[in-house]
Amino acid sequence: MSLVNENFLKLQDSYLFSTIAKKVEKFTKENPDKKVIKLGIGDVTKPIVPACIEAMHKAVEEMGTQEGFKGYGPEQGYDFLRKAIVENDYKTRNVELEPDEIFVSDGAKCDCGNIVDIFSKENKVAITNPVYPVYLDTNMMSGRNIVYLPVTEENNFIPELPKEKVDMIYLCFPNNPTGTVLSKEELKKWVDYAKENKSIILYDSAYEAFITDESIPHSIYEIEGAKEVAIEFKSFSKTAGFTGLRCAYVVVPKALKGYTKNGEEVLLNKLWNRRTCTKFNGVSYVIQRAAEATYSEEGKKQIKENIKSYLENAKLIKTGLEEAGFTVYGGENSPYIWLKVPKGMTSWEFFDKLLEKANVVGTPGSGFGDFGEGYFRLTAFGTIENSKEAIRRIKETMI
Repeated sequence: MSLVNENFLKLQDSYLFSTIAKKVEKFTKENPDKKVIKLGIGDVTKPIVPACIEAMHKAVEEMGTQEGFKGYGPEQGYDFLRKAIVENDYKTRNVELEPDEIFVSDGAKCDCGNIVDIFSKENKVAITNPVYPVYLDTNMMSGRNIVYLPVTEENNFIPELPKEKVDMIYLCFPNNPTGTVLSKEELKKWVDYAKENKSIILYDSAYEAFITDESIPHSIYEIEGAKEVAIEFKSFSKTAGFTGLRCAYVVVPKALKGYTKNGEEVLLNKLWNRRTCTKFNGVSYVIQRAAEATYSEEGKKQIKENIKSYLENAKLIKTGLEEAGFTVYGGENSPYIWLKVPKGMTSWEFFDKLLEKANVVGTPGSGFGDFGEGYFRLTAFGTIENSKEAIRRIKETMI
């Protein structure tokens, strides 16, 4: 008799965005004449920039020659990309890292879920509420004890330090779903807490490219001592439109230590390298060349223009919603807009009304956790035309 992992039975039957997709599909079939505008899932709409396309074409041509052919690559990523990441994402912010502290992957979502492999299921995990579902679901699958950190309007969507000792802490800034950011002073509190309690911070910085405020950190390693307590996740998906190409990376500093039950120190970089070599065959050479091109002079310029347009989109959506009488958060330094739903409605009721009356799709806040009830997330990743039209419809039908 094959026993199942019963922790899976504690999860909701369907992943949040799968539920939304089914609802939208049903509505579309029943209303084929309606044009639905999707501002729910955080998928980009702008094409891959020319610098990356050119790099991929060149890499494909290489693969068609005997001397340029690449078979299995290094599981951790090619040196050319790991070095480019160190030089561009960290040295420019006065953060010193080595290439072998960078592990290239096929997505930050995968990394955030897979990282739990190297941690004991006995660890107590602190997770904000509301939160990106992957952090919660993957730890529930592993059977860990979870401590929730409420993120609410009352605390300005800034999580407070746990009132009990925890071993692992998930933080995401700019935040998904609330769109809020954390100052260096606030982030330092978490680094200090982790050092004091020998905890590990799992820091998701997938949206750092959207930060325009110079006082806001782009990396947790801008905080002194963070390399001793933090693992960082970054992605090319939202930055460079790689949602379909799949490329990201996780940083596991060599100064980072975990512990055995006997109290012996273990280098987490070594454990993650072992896990990577066992369970992953690496990101394709062609895609890694495309990722490298994001750091070229032309690549940086082209991507900056895309980010700028998404931020303009966010401003347009936020301003339009405020004009419609909604209380709105985020939308600055972030592609996400977090709004309060009208009184007397649940998040899912607002979702249904928005879909049926305005034919606009967003994400119910309750899908991100209990404290997300009463809120709703929209993304700025649509086209400017669709965003304008969505706001026009909302103003006409929801006021």
